[in-house]
Amino acid sequence: MKTVARTVAGNTLANVTRLAVTSLVSIFLPAYLTHQLPVKTYGAWVLILQLSAYVNYLDFGVQTAVSKYIAEYRAKQDERGCSACASAGFAIVVVAGILGVLLTLVLVWRVPVIFRTMPVSFFPDVRRAVLFVGLSLSVSLATSVFVAIFLGLQRYRIPMMTTIANRLAFGVVICAAATAHASLATMGALAASVNILTAGLQVAMWRKHASHISMSVNLIDVALLKKMLRYCSVLVIWSLSAMLISGLDLTVVGHYSFSETAYYAIANAPVAFLVLIVSALMGPLLPAASAQSVASSPAEMGQFLAVSTRLSVAGLLLTGLPFMVVGHLILRAWVGPVYTLHSTPFLHILILANIIRSSCAPFSTMVLATGQQKVATASPVAEGIINLVASVWLVQHLGALGVALGTLIGACAGVAVHFAVSMRFTRSRIGIAPAELFLAGMLRPASIALPSIPFLWSGMPTSIFVYCAWGAATLLVAWFAALNREERERLNRTVGRRWQQFQDGHGDLVATALAGESGE
Repeated sequence: MKTVARTVAGNTLANVTRLAVTSLVSIFLPAYLTHQLPVKTYGAWVLILQLSAYVNYLDFGVQTAVSKYIAEYRAKQDERGCSACASAGFAIVVVAGILGVLLTLVLVWRVPVIFRTMPVSFFPDVRRAVLFVGLSLSVSLATSVFVAIFLGLQRYRIPMMTTIANRLAFGVVICAAATAHASLATMGALAASVNILTAGLQVAMWRKHASHISMSVNLIDVALLKKMLRYCSVLVIWSLSAMLISGLDLTVVGHYSFSETAYYAIANAPVAFLVLIVSALMGPLLPAASAQSVASSPAEMGQFLAVSTRLSVAGLLLTGLPFMVVGHLILRAWVGPVYTLHSTPFLHILILANIIRSSCAPFSTMVLATGQQKVATASPVAEGIINLVASVWLVQHLGALGVALGTLIGACAGVAVHFAVSMRFTRSRIGIAPAELFLAGMLRPASIALPSIPFLWSGMPTSIFVYCAWGAATLLVAWFAALNREERERLNRTVGRRWQQFQDGHGDLVATALAGESGE
């Protein structure tokens, strides 16, 4: 268990590093573009990225499947099995990449219908940009198996470096294009070039660091390929549901109320930041749980889930509550008063919806790790359908605010179905009762939100001292709610040991510096 914990902690650190860099780009880029581009142009740009990103949903869960099975074969020290898994995965993603090209062409053709409230003058540039970005993402889709190999080997540093390189390069070229007042088509072409170069980098990293996991048509095992396809068949439903949940909201706004698209996109950006946090926390959990499930009992897996859920919910609240309490100040400093005025109502609802939805992320991850994704399909399907139906109906009455409310309604429905249905069918592999998971994993860390309730109920205070008191109270509650006594003591010992090591390593240097100052 300790080895698993160290591996998960190391990979989580790599993911957090990736998260930190990509978050900086995600924070800086909208702030820069909203000042360089007119509101409608910025709205068109985010719709280009949204529409092109539909190609990524054709992943079919192959990256998840490859990382899971490679982790299991590696735990059994079966290198040939790892290569067979990678080969089968590559065959699937190549087909997915071809489908991505076809999907891109259809989207380009239907742009005027999809964005019927967009000014007609935008259509030519939007079409070209979608074509460039969509085709490049199709190529990236075909090379995603190389990332999955490193994830399965639990070597997260290499995918971390390629992702960081991609986001930094993307930020630089898009900012340069906006500064030069380039067209949307040019911006799309530059973004596409970054995606192609990143795909090449992924292949190069595999050749240099993981070529012992070989890929060849001759290595494809038909039985394993069928097994992976069965595993992915359920993930396809999950992927389509994810598209209904978070992939169509901006498109729905663009279709019914293009004038609000830019404001909704800005409100959705912090939510994307929280999604990255959840991804960083949950990413290392999948291969680790897959490897652990080989030898652990259902009770041990249930305990693992309870701890993961408690820490995950605490992290979601600590990162999401600031946007709920001082979101208007964050937006004002980030994108200015005009965007703040229009985006703040969307922000509050979307942040709450994401916290609710992501509270079940550890359960979903461990369901995938233990191969029980079929019995947990009801939740994402229900959430996706309810989200879409509610959003489409409400947007026609409330505008973009209706889409945000539809997202919140869907999130509540998805969590309810997980507890009422899914968890009853997974106890044979993850031995924990739904009530126990709710009380220990969710309700306990939910107390972190208690100091925030007066702010949400009574309005937004302006005193800096009040905000500082709120922050201190929230952290104090989190210290006792997120960690149990043993974890707090272990963390104190670790911090104390690290501090002692720092003092021992730098004591002589400090003493010499002080002696030098005394001599002067």
